[in-house]
Amino acid sequence: MSADWFYMSSGWFHKAKRVGPISEQDLLQRIDAGKIQPETLVQSRKTRERWVPMSTVGPAMARWLKANPNAQDQVT
Repeated sequence: MSADWFYMSSGWFHKAKRVGPISEQDLLQRIDAGKIQPETLVQSRKTRERWVPMSTVGPAMARWLKANPNAQDQVT
């Protein structure tokens, strides 16, 4: 069973807005498309309903690194 995910996106006038719920598959597609970056805040039951940077979610970060192989050296 997959979790529903939410993420924060910049809206009008750079005001943050919550997007979701989206499926895990949709989350991965948005990571591949560059809509979700390592610093983007994400939330699901897998994060215990807490907002955390995407970079702290292992599988999501692995997917981002796969889509951005040249960024490996830039990530600490």
